[in-house]
Amino acid sequence: MKSCEKGGKKSANACHSAGLLAQDGRANNDQPDPVVARDYYTKACDGNFAPSCFNLSVIYLQGAPGVHKDMSRALKYSLKGCELGHVWACANASRMYKLGDGVEKNDAKAEDLKNRAKQLHKEQKEAASSLTFGE
Repeated sequence: MKSCEKGGKKSANACHSAGLLAQDGRANNDQPDPVVARDYYTKACDGNFAPSCFNLSVIYLQGAPGVHKDMSRALKYSLKGCELGHVWACANASRMYKLGDGVEKNDAKAEDLKNRAKQLHKEQKEAASSLTFGE
C-alpha cells in the first residue's frame, strides 16, 4: 500500500496487488472490501495496468457491497483493458456490444473486439510456446 501511495514506476503494480488483497479480504482480517479494492484498481488502471482495468470492469459488471452495478463504467474499463492488451477485457466488451448490455447493440464492434481477443490469445500462446526450459 505504501508503494502504491508513493508513486513511481512500480506503483501501478503495487496498487493492483493492494486491490487484490482488499478484494479477497487478506488486507482486512478476512473481510473483503470491494470499495477499497475498487479504489486501488482505479489507481492502477489510471497507470495503464491492464489487469486492474479488467478487475474494475468485473466489479462494475457484477456489482459488489458498496459498489453498485454500473454497465457504462464496466464497458469503459473493459475497453481500456482491451486497449492495453487484456484478452478477457476484450471478450467482456465484445459480449456487452453483442448483447446490448449497458450499451447500444453493435454487432460490428462486437466482432472487432472478439477478433482482438482472439488475436491477443494467439499471441500469448505463441509467446508461451516459444519459451524453452533453461533459457
